[in-house]
Amino acid sequence: MKVIFLQDVKGKGKKGEIKEVPTGYAQNFLLKKNLAKEATSQTIGELKGKQKAEEKQQAEILAEAKAIKKILEDKNTLVQFTEKVGPDGRTFGSITAKKISEELKNQFEIKIDKRHIELDHPIRAIGLIEVPVRLHKEVMAEIKLQIIEA
Repeated sequence: MKVIFLQDVKGKGKKGEIKEVPTGYAQNFLLKKNLAKEATSQTIGELKGKQKAEEKQQAEILAEAKAIKKILEDKNTLVQFTEKVGPDGRTFGSITAKKISEELKNQFEIKIDKRHIELDHPIRAIGLIEVPVRLHKEVMAEIKLQIIEA
């Protein structure tokens, strides 16, 4: 019996796959537990439509990430922070991924999730610093930060 998997089933198939499985296994386990549905011409057509829509959505997300990368890597995109500095040249507060994300939104109206900003440790120095950002699994960019003394 041909079935379309609705969820991943270990050792049998992944979500969205169409596979031939024993009839008894399909009827007594996969269909009863809603892990798969019978592969008819109608359900196969629905699956193909869903896959096309998902591919289109992924392409749009990738295009958006590339557009944001272009904006971030423009030489005029410089996120500025004004921090109080101690006698040793280090800032009193530290600049975290959350602060960077908020400043990007305030200064340039670019919304980036703080978890995508790859900061090893909070920044406590002044000067020009470049921070890597993962906008998409295929798109990396760098945010230029300028930290000046208050």
